Amino acid sequence: MKILALHVDWIKFKPLKKALKSIEELPEDRKKEKEVKESLVILTAVEKVDESNLDGSVKVLVDNIKDIASQVKADTIVLYPYAHLSPNLSSPSSATKVLDDAAAELKKQKFKVEQAPFGYYKEFSLKVKGHPLSELSRELTPSGRAEKSGKEEKVLVKEEVYDYKKLLHEISKNKLDREKLADNDHRIIGRNLDLFSFSEVAPGMVFWHNNGLLIYNELVNFWREEHKKAGYKEISTPFVLDKKLWQISGHWEKYKENIFLTKYEGRDFAVKPMNCPGGMLVYKNSPKSYKELPLRVGELGVVHRQELSGVLAGLFRVIKFTQDDAHLFCKEDQLEDEISGIIELIVKFYKKFGFEYNVELSTRPEKRIGDEKLWDKAEKILENVLKKKKMAFKVNKGDGAFYGPKIDFHLKDSLGRTWQCGTIQLDFAMPERFELEYTGEDNRQYRPVMLHRVVFGSLERFIGILLEQTNGHLPTWLAPIQVKLLNLTDDNMKYAQKVEKLLNEANIRVETDYKAETVQNKIRNAQLQKVPYMLVVGEKEEKAGTVAVRTQDGKIKYGVKTADFIENICKEIKDRK
Repeated sequence: MKILALHVDWIKFKPLKKALKSIEELPEDRKKEKEVKESLVILTAVEKVDESNLDGSVKVLVDNIKDIASQVKADTIVLYPYAHLSPNLSSPSSATKVLDDAAAELKKQKFKVEQAPFGYYKEFSLKVKGHPLSELSRELTPSGRAEKSGKEEKVLVKEEVYDYKKLLHEISKNKLDREKLADNDHRIIGRNLDLFSFSEVAPGMVFWHNNGLLIYNELVNFWREEHKKAGYKEISTPFVLDKKLWQISGHWEKYKENIFLTKYEGRDFAVKPMNCPGGMLVYKNSPKSYKELPLRVGELGVVHRQELSGVLAGLFRVIKFTQDDAHLFCKEDQLEDEISGIIELIVKFYKKFGFEYNVELSTRPEKRIGDEKLWDKAEKILENVLKKKKMAFKVNKGDGAFYGPKIDFHLKDSLGRTWQCGTIQLDFAMPERFELEYTGEDNRQYRPVMLHRVVFGSLERFIGILLEQTNGHLPTWLAPIQVKLLNLTDDNMKYAQKVEKLLNEANIRVETDYKAETVQNKIRNAQLQKVPYMLVVGEKEEKAGTVAVRTQDGKIKYGVKTADFIENICKEIKDRK
């Protein structure tokens, strides 16, 4: 069984028509739109494997719902059949039994339960809360049946016989159903421009091709330059860390179901889902003085989070991704200046890419740690900074992190959808848990305050939004191919190669097309690759030592000196226009 648990402000759903002929017609009152507020929605796919032990499946489902509900303080449950989470669904009769029995058991335990109709096509909309536990995906396994003889268990082992050609065919499949996607969907752009791909052998993990990795690396270079200017030091922490660290941070208790686990010499380890605990160990490695504060530490950290395959969505929702995390350690009287500086940095980045955004102040959730007076202080500090900077913002009550309130930046994509990318979280709690200290002017020990923040958020998601916003027409500094060099005939080959050498020496990303085709075809192919500049060289250009420059919008300049073109494009790339 697979479930996706969503803690929501509200969900609305309405049956449209029957998806299964065997399902009884709904009474008229159940065909109307239903709205349920402040609830835990459990999108559920009952699978074939669950049919061997339906009672066990019900128990595991109920136990997991109770566990999640207790963490998010929910007393209303919406059981929502959601076949898209699995390709291996059980029979309708088994699924309805599991869902009905689970609903009955939850009601016995004093939960209010709503069930979305089974076997119907439905439309639904919902507003998910923003706290860390608001979206949790889990794979549930019922208690199995052991085959016994007397007191001994028989373990039946079937030898696997591999059909290597079949296996190779299966792992090589990389289908993309374009009919369900908009023309500017980043997955289509990624395929057309040879940027990235996905494979079933690593669900939700990006295979960056050369062209896509060039974009990724250029964004990383930009990030590094800007953070160096802003006084950040870059670090890198391990991917796999002992469970003890995650117990201290609270992630082991609150996030374990979404963490990849492994063992080493009998010890439990976790593949990191967040970067902050590692950053705190770097801080603790040596004594700190007030003179070293504020300390700004940044990390382009690769993290992994378990997600069900049914909720993965290209670059927007993945299992492995890079967070441009930074953790700032400072004194209380430095907080407002540091938060203001982070806001200025985030706004600078988003303006660079022409992104629209909105801002939310997310306050204390029901399940939280720390003293209430510290929460009052933290929320007031964030609010003061936003007001001083005259930023328009909306208060999002109850959606802060469990350790502190936050300011969230939501980017708007080309379809008007919003995605949370940037965030600033004010944290008095984690420094306490990790016993972070610094020596004050009076030579006494004090506790620093911590700011967690990201700008890109997920580098993968940011690239996805950027590709859709620009429809793949990236600015020259980001374009994987910056110049396409085309010759008119084979007679101009030597001159074209001379120009190519000059472009390469200037570190311009150039690709050539010397095929025996018409120039019109070559230009059309370059336009499909969304290359910013096309250089055409023929007999006239060779005699004059020039190039004909064609831009993506179809404008052409003849007789441009090669040196002048190189100087201008290098300045454009350097200035990141």
